[in-house]
Amino acid sequence: MFNKFIIIFLLFMIYSFLGWCMEVLVTFVDEGKFVNRGFLIGPYCPIYGRGVLLILLIIGHNSKDVFAVFLKSSLICALLEYLTSYLMEKVFKARWWDYSNKKFNINGRICLENLIPFGILGTLCFYLLNPFLLNIINSINLNLRNVIGVILLIIYITDNVISYTIMNKIKGTIKLQKKDNTEKIKKNVNKWLEKNSVLFRHIKNAYPNFIIRKK
Repeated sequence: MFNKFIIIFLLFMIYSFLGWCMEVLVTFVDEGKFVNRGFLIGPYCPIYGRGVLLILLIIGHNSKDVFAVFLKSSLICALLEYLTSYLMEKVFKARWWDYSNKKFNINGRICLENLIPFGILGTLCFYLLNPFLLNIINSINLNLRNVIGVILLIIYITDNVISYTIMNKIKGTIKLQKKDNTEKIKKNVNKWLEKNSVLFRHIKNAYPNFIIRKK
């Protein structure tokens, strides 16, 4: 059971890292600069890891209908992205991404323009990348694999604790400004972030256009 958990967690971390790489690359192409994307401090975006694991879990391992895998992957990614956006806004009183300016969006949380690429990527992971990664992971010595998995797990948990502490401080600041209008709240939070450590500024740099939501 423990060995299976380690394999799943390693897949989660790999896909989270690859998702982070993709986000960084897209941002670099759009803005011409490196931005450490993601809610967490480390180089990984967990939503990608969760998305691929959900695709693998829900679809199974023996589907021969490529189009069905594509549609299911798109739907799973859409539901995950919408739910993640909704929960983060409720918890932290901030909108982390907004597709309101794109066509065929739902409440600015998801849009058709993103779902098609996610469906394609999910299909590629299902048929090509995941079997390849599993072969590599299974080829690693069992004890070494478990050590690597445990170390990464400790790093990941620590990162979550630190990042959530940062966001709770930001949420506290937003709470104090709840009577101001949205633009004023955003301006005041940004000023506060600039006075704090690199860890706080990472959140601002990763999501430079986040929208503060009033209660």
